Amino acid sequence: MTSAMERERGTPAELILAVETSCDDTCAAVLDGPRILANLISSQHAAHAAFGGVVPEVAARHHLELAAPLVTAALAEAGVGLEEIEAVAVTAGPGLIGALLVGVSTAKAIAAARRLPLIPVDHLQGHVAANFLEPEPLEPPFLCLVASGGHTLLAGVRDHAGYELLGQTLDDAAGEAFDKSARLLGLGFPGGPALQKEAEGGDPEAFEMPVAMARDPGLDFSFSGLKTALVYRCRELGPEGVEERRADLAASFQAAVVGQLVSKLKRALKRGDWEAVALGGGVAANGPLRTAVAALCEERGVRLKLVPLQLCTDNAAMIGSAARHAPRIAYPDYLGYDAFATGEAPLAAA
Repeated sequence: MTSAMERERGTPAELILAVETSCDDTCAAVLDGPRILANLISSQHAAHAAFGGVVPEVAARHHLELAAPLVTAALAEAGVGLEEIEAVAVTAGPGLIGALLVGVSTAKAIAAARRLPLIPVDHLQGHVAANFLEPEPLEPPFLCLVASGGHTLLAGVRDHAGYELLGQTLDDAAGEAFDKSARLLGLGFPGGPALQKEAEGGDPEAFEMPVAMARDPGLDFSFSGLKTALVYRCRELGPEGVEERRADLAASFQAAVVGQLVSKLKRALKRGDWEAVALGGGVAANGPLRTAVAALCEERGVRLKLVPLQLCTDNAAMIGSAARHAPRIAYPDYLGYDAFATGEAPLAAA
């Protein structure tokens, strides 16, 4: 049995149950320190495909149906009883507020029943903390590119508890750009994997696409202009032309997104003494991006950490990983805690 001090510090001996419901994936995981005992993801992609994107109300309703059964399944897969869990972690934000409220309410109910501490986790810190998990956990300091459907940023990670924001998107996220461009090209949802598959048969140099902010000295990103450029190309070609040149359009668009991400990562490496680079978020599963970043790291002589594809997308294991180094709230104080769509959530007034 771990000591009180060990529990407070979140050492490898602590068993954490984690819940993640920030968007359209219902997730539950059980961690023993940095070791994943179970990490289950129930995707809602089929439920949202007809709409071409995530419908917040639909996502929240599905979370209501799936959260409790998924927690039960995660405990069973881990071979752990609920009485053995020592803390409950949950994504508190940012994300879709209705979806987040389901996860936070579920976690509070589980924790309160046994008077366990609750550990609210920032979703973006979760993507960073996925790199702390076994096998081969990456220790700070390192530079992390987080790119997903809702966020794109460069993080300077110097400890386990947080990160320095070096640059972020000024408009759309990279994953959002992929989703919207895929819908424009008639490739369905989710857009990232569909666009990558279509691009495999295309020429990335067939169409000139703008790489936004290439001359800007900062580390911020912008993808709205790139989406507009694709709209104009499609209008010029017409429906038949788009059908004929779809693979080339997909390859050119993908190359522009990857080009911007890698160029800003390269600039960040030049500005700091970083010995390692990590990727996080759903876009980190993109094959051309992983290949390009690997080539950059080899050129610069820095270590590259690529987490398994299951840890790139939204998942609860990364939330449990972040929870090991995050502040926890004792019972009954967290009964007044609320989710937050953006920013940082304060503890609600009693």
